[in-house]
Amino acid sequence: IENSKSPKNDFSWVFTARATCLDSALIVRSSQLIQHRCVHSRVMGASPGNTGAAPPRLPFSRVTQEDLAFFRALLPGRTITDPDLLKSSNVDWLKTVEGNSEVLLRPKTTEEVSQILRHCNERNLAVCPQGGNTGLVGGSVPVFDEIILSTSLMSQVITFDNISGILTCQAGCVLENLSNYLEERGFIMPLDLGAKGSCHIGGNVSTNAGGLRLLRYGSLRGTVLGLEVVLADGRILNCLATLRKDNTGYDLKQLFIGSEGTLGVITAVSILCPHKPKAVNVAFLGCSSFQQLLETFQRCRGMLGEILSAFEFLDASCMSLLEKHLKLTNPITESPFYIVIETAGSNATHDEEKLHKFLEEVMTSSLVTDGTVATEATKIKALWSLRERVTEALTHEGYTYKYDISLPVEKIYDLVQDMRGHLGDMAKNVVGYGHVGDGNLHLNITSPSKDPALLAAIEPYVYEWTSEWKGSISAEHGLGLKKRNYIYYSKPSEAVALMGSIKAMLDPKGILNPYKTLPDNIH
Repeated sequence: IENSKSPKNDFSWVFTARATCLDSALIVRSSQLIQHRCVHSRVMGASPGNTGAAPPRLPFSRVTQEDLAFFRALLPGRTITDPDLLKSSNVDWLKTVEGNSEVLLRPKTTEEVSQILRHCNERNLAVCPQGGNTGLVGGSVPVFDEIILSTSLMSQVITFDNISGILTCQAGCVLENLSNYLEERGFIMPLDLGAKGSCHIGGNVSTNAGGLRLLRYGSLRGTVLGLEVVLADGRILNCLATLRKDNTGYDLKQLFIGSEGTLGVITAVSILCPHKPKAVNVAFLGCSSFQQLLETFQRCRGMLGEILSAFEFLDASCMSLLEKHLKLTNPITESPFYIVIETAGSNATHDEEKLHKFLEEVMTSSLVTDGTVATEATKIKALWSLRERVTEALTHEGYTYKYDISLPVEKIYDLVQDMRGHLGDMAKNVVGYGHVGDGNLHLNITSPSKDPALLAAIEPYVYEWTSEWKGSISAEHGLGLKKRNYIYYSKPSEAVALMGSIKAMLDPKGILNPYKTLPDNIH
């Protein structure tokens, strides 16, 4: 391994593929499944009977000239009706969901958002809140003609306390811009995503985005200290606390974290930011089996402890796509599985010594076949690109069916293998990558073009499989439009009914991001 005192070792490996597949007719709780109708779909390429298809348009009002006059007076120059300018906001990042909104509003202040929602609530006009529009489940674009409320101009840092590390900012701040702002001050964001160059912190919070640093810093439910939210009727809920401990009543901000804009529009966020680590190392390793990868993870947690910040994996199929479409170079010997390990600490000598002992251990015990280590920023970025750019590489393969699954760690790659066996030659590729540290698998299935027969073979099989192993059908991407009707595979009917009651209380007319998150029988 480079930068290690140990020489590279050659090993002879025997890889036995796990052939056991779950029966394709897994039994699920049929009483919790939704009976749905075959309706016109705004999910591009969706087939009749697809539970991810859009329901019929609800009886919301249509935008009138009087409405436009109100918006233009409130937002001069920031009320967009030009179809060419609206086009990109009507289509999601994956180009799989397309709406027909005729109005895009770009407020700059919380008060403007309040006036917009008050007017829309009185007029029964549906609203689609939109941040950076990087979501993967159709949650950030209109389904029909909902008014798009963009936070793109709400991009100001309000305060930063360099003693506590608490940042307060508007919801439209781009994640990468916040990261740069904090790094200049010796801190970092607790969240890191492949889409950081365009996603907004408000959207991150609204979807409870996970990302690459969750293993070290936890989820946004723990690092977000306070929120400012505008409710459906225009009321401003100011819970923008900067306290780490506050046990006075219900923790209302948790209602809005992960609610995907269906309960209120987040306009500002207070978030706890850790100190920027003084020493960062990234190791890129190869393993011959997923079982050896899991054993490497177990050793990693035990030996690296407090300096471990990320443990990611990708399979050989992902690597092939990176090499083929993005011309990236595999820095180590070809392997069935690859691991990205990042350490982040305050003492370079201490961290490198711990990392060296760990690498020596996994090499001599034959858990790892080959590897390389980077300590310089450019080399670290190059190694991380092998994990972060998998999604980009997949876009060159035709059409991709994407699944974001949370499972017991020992089961996450079984789903990939079983799906390959289940689909056979129907799929072009079935690949797996994700966050081993928190049991989050990104399962991606490609075909030359949209294929209703392939989709019917994937769904609900993938959700039945996940439910059988007590997993979650959405680990970090949310439910949005595409997964809303599959919620019963992860939540009991009583919980879903309670969610519907909360929605009805906070948004009785249902104007906020309709057709998203909750199943059709709840709306």
